[in-house]
Amino acid sequence: MITKLTTQDIKRYNWYIWRFFLGCFVLLALLIVATYLGAFGPLPSFRDLENPKSNQASEIISSDKQTLGTYYVQNRSSVTYKQISPNVINALVATEDSRFYKHSGIDFQRLFSIIFLNIFKRQGGSTITQQLALNLFSERSHNKLVRLTQKLREWITAVQLERHYTKEEIITMYLNTVDFGAYNTFGIKSAARTYFSTTPDRLTPDQAALLVAMINGPGIYSPINHPQNALNRRNNVVLTLMYRQGYLSEEQLEKYKNQPLGLRFNPITHNDGPAPYFRAVLKKEVQKIFDQESITKADGTPYDLDRDGLKIYTTINLTMQQYAEQAQAEYMRNLQAQFNNHWHGYSLAKSIKNFKLLLDRGMHQSDRYKADTLQGMSAEEIRKDFNTPAEVELFTWKGDTTRTMKPIDSIVYSKLLLRNSMMSMDPTTGYIKAWIGGINFEHFKYDQVKNGTRQVGSTAKPFTYSVAIDNGYSPCMKVDNVPVSIPWEGHPEGYTPKQSSYDLQPGLITLRTALAFSQNYVTAYVMKQVGPVPVVTLIKKMGITSPVPPYPSICLGAFEASVYDMTGAYSVFANHGIWTEPTFILRIEDKKGNVLYTHKPRIVQAMNEQTAYVMTYMLKGVIENGTGSRLTYKYGIRNPVAGKTGTTQDNSDGWFIGATPQLVTGVWTGCEDRDIHFRSTSLGEGANTALPIFALYMKRVYANPELGIKKSVDFEPPKAPLTITLDCSAYDQQEQGSTEAEKKLGF
Repeated sequence: MITKLTTQDIKRYNWYIWRFFLGCFVLLALLIVATYLGAFGPLPSFRDLENPKSNQASEIISSDKQTLGTYYVQNRSSVTYKQISPNVINALVATEDSRFYKHSGIDFQRLFSIIFLNIFKRQGGSTITQQLALNLFSERSHNKLVRLTQKLREWITAVQLERHYTKEEIITMYLNTVDFGAYNTFGIKSAARTYFSTTPDRLTPDQAALLVAMINGPGIYSPINHPQNALNRRNNVVLTLMYRQGYLSEEQLEKYKNQPLGLRFNPITHNDGPAPYFRAVLKKEVQKIFDQESITKADGTPYDLDRDGLKIYTTINLTMQQYAEQAQAEYMRNLQAQFNNHWHGYSLAKSIKNFKLLLDRGMHQSDRYKADTLQGMSAEEIRKDFNTPAEVELFTWKGDTTRTMKPIDSIVYSKLLLRNSMMSMDPTTGYIKAWIGGINFEHFKYDQVKNGTRQVGSTAKPFTYSVAIDNGYSPCMKVDNVPVSIPWEGHPEGYTPKQSSYDLQPGLITLRTALAFSQNYVTAYVMKQVGPVPVVTLIKKMGITSPVPPYPSICLGAFEASVYDMTGAYSVFANHGIWTEPTFILRIEDKKGNVLYTHKPRIVQAMNEQTAYVMTYMLKGVIENGTGSRLTYKYGIRNPVAGKTGTTQDNSDGWFIGATPQLVTGVWTGCEDRDIHFRSTSLGEGANTALPIFALYMKRVYANPELGIKKSVDFEPPKAPLTITLDCSAYDQQEQGSTEAEKKLGF
């Protein structure tokens, strides 16, 4: 039996319905008021809204305005609204919030969708502003009741954000904070670089649609792990919505739907990108500067490079850095093959001094040994583990590889890898243009440019000659190239260096020839005349910071120095005797562009301008016909270059430092341990292990006119007339005339 409802019944039921909705409304209003008053947790303060906190990556910027890398917890870098393609804006609005430009933070037309779908079915319903509030000020809870209170806070925060910021600012902040999944990628700038190797302003409609498609589920819609899901959502959701809302024509819709994903996936990690060694050193240097200069945020807390979105402007030129890395990879691949062939068939244990000790040290320094120790393994168990075949990752110049071998054999492999470092700088400004701290940062993180010191060998000889030139000696002065003994306090026998017979230049030779062919006897003779103390004084003026004892042997490089210091020292010759501190930081800015620090390099007049010019003349002789002549005959570099090769005892270290008026570059090559080296000087000398990298680098630099490094530029002579004779014919006549005059006077 069906009871017919009377008019009175209908009115009564309507009243119940209205009371229900009115009650819900009142309850909602009370909840909003309670939320506003902080009943469910504090809301963002005015200061928080003005300065929203987010983990923002700090950027390292090259001198040619390129991003060298970032420091981050979350790989996020900010961009401005003008730096974002309209395609991204259109895709985002069409997909996430079609009424974005019409509401004030909460879209009441979607209110029921927000409450019921988002909370209970976990489907998207929040406005872009609400999503921004979530990204900036809270973290999504999986508890439905807690999520409800979060949603209320997001509503209020969204309204406050709309009052403080324009629509452009809100959408920019949102795109700078959103999660794009792979490799900790946050923000549209990082996403564009990671997935398409481009910048946000260059994203095409299909690329923008793919990135926006990922926002609701960066895992399930990942184009890397789930390409079909990503393609379907791009085509069926984002591009379709862009068409329906007038951002694309029908023809464009069909065109972009037919496009493949078109990924140029370039995941960014701390090890990736150019100049990884430089970036590691830079980070420590910036932190050191902040500590020493007491640079803090407005509230007194220290800056965090991984979170505070700083911009660090450096002197590194990205193009020159890439040329340096290419030159290293090209030649070290060949040099390693030479080294391996050189040792093929030899018993390493018998041929290499302290070989077992080196292996034992390498084992104790390895990650495997540390892990075994943490597990409580005994020394015998650890030794057994290192002699049990296992899969190990190895670096090769053809790419990383995994091999099954005894871990102890992987230590041998690593010890036999040649290492290399290089630095290139402008001698006038001190600006460092390229920095290579090692052969592979992922496998060998120790920086050999600034942190590492090695014996410098014959690259130290110009320091002794410089003191002599400063005392009036001429490069044309002739000295008998015979053994010389230098008195040495505490050593009755004195100091008598040796000279290999195969490269001895016998007889009377000029100082210029002696330096060109790296003759030890003549260098010792010059040291005997000037003494070690003035040489040490000059070396320190030229920026060498490592200990240099006042011993006669320093004339042949019996002290250690870094590539950083040695390259800076040689810049004195190219810069009229002025040492300008090698510089790699220009300034540091906070995320708002406020300058926190500006670097002012130290400048020292290290030597007389005339002496510096004469030394460039002498060092050009090394390239013209001396130990560095392969730079000319093999690599075709015939423009003015002042340089010096260096080879240490037992061929453990190979050096070459080359100077032009616009660029000074230092290169070092050797194994991790000095006891492992080439057995012959012909292979182990700096002319073979270091000079070719300089040559390959400079050929690339010269071939790029945009860099402004010109072949035609020569070293400028001093403004005052030279008092030291460089014309050896004129010098010989002067000497002959002086001798005849002495004879007439009875001397």
